[in-house]
Amino acid sequence: MNRTNDPARTTGTNLLAVRGHNTALVLDLLRTAGADGISRLELAERTGLTPQAVSKITARLREDGLATEAGYRASTGGKPRTVLRLVPGAGHAVGVHLDRDELRVVLVRLDGRVVAERRTPLDLGAGTSEVVGVVVREVQGALADGVVGLLGVGIALPGPLDHTRGVLGRVTGFPDWDGFPLRDVLARALDVPVVVDKDTNAAALGLAVAGEGDSAAGDGDSFAYLHLGTGLGAGLVIHGTVHRGARTGAGEFGHQVVLLDGPACPCGRSGCIEVLCLTALARGDLAEAARVLGVGAANLVGLLDIDQVLLGGRRVTQTPQVFVDGVSAVVGEVPVRVADSGVWGVAAGAAQLLLGAVFGRG
Repeated sequence: MNRTNDPARTTGTNLLAVRGHNTALVLDLLRTAGADGISRLELAERTGLTPQAVSKITARLREDGLATEAGYRASTGGKPRTVLRLVPGAGHAVGVHLDRDELRVVLVRLDGRVVAERRTPLDLGAGTSEVVGVVVREVQGALADGVVGLLGVGIALPGPLDHTRGVLGRVTGFPDWDGFPLRDVLARALDVPVVVDKDTNAAALGLAVAGEGDSAAGDGDSFAYLHLGTGLGAGLVIHGTVHRGARTGAGEFGHQVVLLDGPACPCGRSGCIEVLCLTALARGDLAEAARVLGVGAANLVGLLDIDQVLLGGRRVTQTPQVFVDGVSAVVGEVPVRVADSGVWGVAAGAAQLLLGAVFGRG
C-alpha cells in the first residue's frame, strides 16, 4: 500500500529505543521496491530518518543477510547511487489454513512469494489429537528440505478464538474445540513460534500487506474482506490495520441476525446471515445467497464507512460475478470486487501473521 500520506506508519524516529520500528520501516520499503531496489537516499526521504540512521540500519541488514546491493542508479548530480534490495529467501514462514473439511499449508518467503503448497482432506470434528497430528505432519512435510530463517508457523481457522492466547472458542458445529490451547500445543509439537488467528483476519492481513486493500481512488485503505466457504466470516482492515476488537472477537460477521423469525443456526441463534446464505446455496439459489451477503455487507459499510468490500472463499470463486453483482446491488456506491488472493489466500495470510511483523504490519 501507499503509506506516504500516513505519517504514523511512514515516519521514522532516530531514538534507539524504537530502533526495531525504524528497521521495520526500512525493510518494508525494501520489500515493496522489489527487484529494482531502492537507494539509501530514497529510504531516508521516505522514512524521515537521517541518512546516517539509514546507513546504520542497512549495514546491519546486510550483515544479517536480509539486504544486498542491487546495482547503481543514475543521480542528478555526483556519483551514481547504490541501490539495495531485500533478499527474499533470507526468511520464511509457514502458513496453515485449518478449515472444517481440509488443510492447506504453504511455505512463504519474506517477499510474500509462496514456494511450497500442500493440501489434504481433513475433518475438524475428528478430535483435537488427530487434527493436531495431521497439522504437525503436513507442516513438517513443507519443511522437509529445510529452510533458511524460519520465523514460525501461522495458523488460521474458523473463529471465535482468543488471538492473544491462541485459545479456541466454541467453533460453530465443533464444540470439542472450545477452550483448546491450539497455539501452545502446536508450539510444543513443532518447536517453533506459533501464532493463531481467525481465517478471515489472516486473509485480510495478507491482502493488506499485498496492497490489495487500496481503494479504487487510491485515497483510503479500509476494507471488509468477506469469506464464504464452509462458513461465513469477515476480516476488517481499518486504516491499514487488521481490526480484531478489544477481545479479539471482531469479524463474527456470519452470525449477525437479519431475520428474527428465520431458520435456526448451529450457533444457537435464528436468522443469522450465515445460515440464510448457506441454505440458499444448498438449494442452488446463488442470487439469493449473494443478496443476503449483500445485506450483511451493507450493514458493515453503513456502520464503519469503509472504502470497499472484497469477496473471497471457495463458494465465491466458483461463481464470482454472481456474487459481485448481487452484493453490489445492495451495497450501492462502495466498490465490490473479488480479492485476488485465490483459494490459497487464507494460508498465505496465515504466514503473514509472522512475516508481517518483520515489516511493521503484524
